[in-house]
Amino acid sequence: MKNPKQLNPNWAQLRQKLGYSKKPAETQQTILGKRKERSDNEEASDAELNVLTPTSSDSSITNEIAMDCEMVGVSPLGNKSALGRVTLVNKFGNVIYDEHVRPVDRVVDFRTQISGIRPRDLKKAKDFRIVQKEVAELLKGKILVGHALRNDLKALLLSHPKKDIRDTAEYQPFLKEGRSKALRHLAAEVLGVKIQNGEHCPIEDARAAMMLYVKKRREWEKSVKDLVKMKLKQKKRKPKKQRKEGSTAA
Repeated sequence: MKNPKQLNPNWAQLRQKLGYSKKPAETQQTILGKRKERSDNEEASDAELNVLTPTSSDSSITNEIAMDCEMVGVSPLGNKSALGRVTLVNKFGNVIYDEHVRPVDRVVDFRTQISGIRPRDLKKAKDFRIVQKEVAELLKGKILVGHALRNDLKALLLSHPKKDIRDTAEYQPFLKEGRSKALRHLAAEVLGVKIQNGEHCPIEDARAAMMLYVKKRREWEKSVKDLVKMKLKQKKRKPKKQRKEGSTAA
C-alpha cells in the first residue's frame, strides 16, 4: 500500500525544479491564489485594452481616417505649441502613419508628462515640411475623424473641407450643455474605456475618436446630409431675393 504522504514522482520533480517549500498543499494554494489574482487583473486590463484593439489586420488607407497630434512647447517661454508627433489610423483602428516631427523652432518644453515625447524622439524625427506634405496627401478626399481637430490642423498648417470633418468635440449628441467634453470623458462614457491616464498615446486617442464616430456613424452621416440639403435650399432662395431687388430698382 502506498504511503499517502508520498508525492507523485513527477510532481516532486517539478517542485524541486521550482524550489517549492516543504508544505506543498499550502504553497500550491498560495501560488494558485496569486495566479488567480494576477489573472483577474490581467483580464480586467485586457477588457479595457480590447475595446480599442483593432478587430481586423487590414492596414489599408480607408475612406475614414482618424488623426491625433501631440504638441511640444516652443518660443522663449515654451507656451507656444508646435507639432511633435502625428498619428493616423484607418477605420479599423490600424496605424497607417505615425511620425515624430522636428519643429521649425527650437523646442523649449517637451511636455513629456502629457505628450509622451522625449528629446531622443526628435533627434531623428522627420522635418515638419515633409510630414505636412505626407499627411496632406493621405487626408486628401477622406473623411477626417478626431477630437478638437482645429488644433491638430492648425499645428500642421493644413485645412480640410468642413463637410469632410467629423469632430467628436463638436458633434451635438456628445456635447454637454453646448460645451464639448474631453476625449477621455467621452471614451469612458460611450466606450467604457479609460484613456489618457498619464502620458497621452496618439494611437490610442485616434482609435478612441474613430470608435466614437463608428458607434454613431449612421446618425452622424444623416445629420451631415440634412445640413448639406438645408444649405443648398438656402442658396437657392438667395438668388430669387436678389432678382426681386434688381427688378424693383429697374
